Amino acid sequence: MAKLYPVLLCGGSGTRLWPLSRRGFPKQFVPFSGANTLFQAAAIRMATFVDAAPPVIVTNAEFRFIVAEQLGEVFIDPAAVLIEPDARNTGPAVLAAVLTLAASDPEALVLVMPTDHAIPDAAAFRDAVARGVPRAQAGKIVTFGIRPDRPETGYGWLELTTDPQDGLPQPLVRFVEKPKADRAAEMLAEGRYLWNSGIFLASAATLLDAFETHAADLMAPVSEAVRAARVDLGFLRLAPDAWAEARSVSIDYAVMEHAKNLEVVPYDAAWSDLGDWNAVWRETAEEDSSTITHGAVTQIDCVGSLLRSDAEGVHLVGIGLTDLVVVAMADAVLVADRSRAQEVKDAVASMKSNAVRQAEVFPRDHRPWGWFETLILADRFQVKRIVVRPGAALSLQSHVHRAEHWVVVSGTAQVTVGDSVQLLTENQSIYVPLGAVHRLANPGKVPVVLIEIQTGSYLGEDDIIRYEDVYARAEGAKG
Repeated sequence: MAKLYPVLLCGGSGTRLWPLSRRGFPKQFVPFSGANTLFQAAAIRMATFVDAAPPVIVTNAEFRFIVAEQLGEVFIDPAAVLIEPDARNTGPAVLAAVLTLAASDPEALVLVMPTDHAIPDAAAFRDAVARGVPRAQAGKIVTFGIRPDRPETGYGWLELTTDPQDGLPQPLVRFVEKPKADRAAEMLAEGRYLWNSGIFLASAATLLDAFETHAADLMAPVSEAVRAARVDLGFLRLAPDAWAEARSVSIDYAVMEHAKNLEVVPYDAAWSDLGDWNAVWRETAEEDSSTITHGAVTQIDCVGSLLRSDAEGVHLVGIGLTDLVVVAMADAVLVADRSRAQEVKDAVASMKSNAVRQAEVFPRDHRPWGWFETLILADRFQVKRIVVRPGAALSLQSHVHRAEHWVVVSGTAQVTVGDSVQLLTENQSIYVPLGAVHRLANPGKVPVVLIEIQTGSYLGEDDIIRYEDVYARAEGAKG
């Protein structure tokens, strides 16, 4: 039997779930329930499937180390991690993954999955994929349709020839764009329509034929981007010049809506794209009056609401709330009517237009060596908490506009300032003058936690000159 390769797409921004999901740290990397993030759950979902190969990941440079870290936490070694030079939507992303797989395994089966969906019953999902495998091997592109339980207007729908029967594959008549409420109610009543999950399965050969037939203009630039890709610390960076020549288009518009060899496997178990906070509430609420809490929350007489605190040291209290979403973080708070949850994206757009930092910047900034968060930011000074993982090291660097004071809170730090290298332990501190070449490393077995106080005329993360870096980043904020 041909091997099945999950292709995991994880480059989206998820602004409807602001403030927990932002451009700098989108929803696929967040744990909404349980210990694993949505991305980790997607990677784990197919790990035990018969003849499943390691996944291929398609992401961008900003998320590459988050991807590597989160896969390592669940002990999954990917077949490849492709880095997009810039966002070109899902059409070029899928084609790049398929070309990469076809070069090493021409018989590959490809299962394309977004990584920001909630699919709690992994076994039921694997069963659905197993029902689609024979049809994919027979040259079909198999989509997975979710049996609807409400007249949803936020999803695309799939029209079938007859009512779905026993989860068996059947021909797709057409895709239906997100409908108006009255049409969604009609489709729900008719019974032969399913929600479009955005997940599909086909052989690499079938998909390449489909691109050649329906989106031939993508073949040359994406093929060249894959051919000229370079390996970078275990990642595969697609060639930027060729990639820039590919038009930005979704896989649905490029291929799926034109192909004639599509079939649908009905899926009856729980599924959600977690497209907004109302969907998050719906995923866990047992009835309309349920109030869902997460984190440090006290609620009294609240009905049909979602109350969530993701800020260390912030306790959220709700009294007499009905059908509200309240999400508290260290730097931002959302209060919204659940029925208007999709408008959060409009609020984010408004904040971006007004240069509000919280619109896109996540309070905890993840780096390949660990993470930091800003505790205080004021004129000419900033206070951060920095956590460095065991065995990790920041780059050897200097700053043009700021000096730094480091105070070790826990662990043992190896600190380089100029020609001096020393170990600092709990309650010890050091001063890094403006312009001094310096580095912070963790030679120990436990995380290093320290407080950094920056002073200077400019405190931006792009004030970094790197001289050496084990993570091969360039100058600037993240490289």
